[in-house]
Amino acid sequence: MVGIIMGSISDLKVMQEAAEVCKQFGVAYEIDIVSAHRTPLKMIEYATTAREKGIKVIIAGAGGAAHLPGMVASVTTLPVIGVPVKSSNSIDGWDSVLSILQMPSGVPVATVALNGAKNAGILAVQMIGIENKEVAEKLEVYKTELSDKVAEMVSDLHKTL
Repeated sequence: MVGIIMGSISDLKVMQEAAEVCKQFGVAYEIDIVSAHRTPLKMIEYATTAREKGIKVIIAGAGGAAHLPGMVASVTTLPVIGVPVKSSNSIDGWDSVLSILQMPSGVPVATVALNGAKNAGILAVQMIGIENKEVAEKLEVYKTELSDKVAEMVSDLHKTL
């Protein structure tokens, strides 16, 4: 199972993309609002009990100061994927990107692009696919479809020239 958390309901539009990827690949997930600043005790409880609940990977999205992914990573041994979210109070999203990207040594957070929850979902599914053959096979099909789409674009390009 993948745990998808975000600091605020305003992040849902972005973070929903990670949930859609999990659905697409048949990977179970849960989604919740867990604020590092407004509900720090809930955040600690979530991170420290995630493994017991069967969570294998945590995707944490946050805007502004974006402390959620790093703080979660500081209290769990599960992999954490951070999604910087461009929020209404952000500095064009750079504050979120740098807050998640610049983690201290020993507390890694895999970081995707600004509003990149879809890629976070794919990365989480790939991690699940390491041990789940069915998910790995679906990923193979997905990658082939990506390649086929590019080949189709090339063909269309050559037709127009």
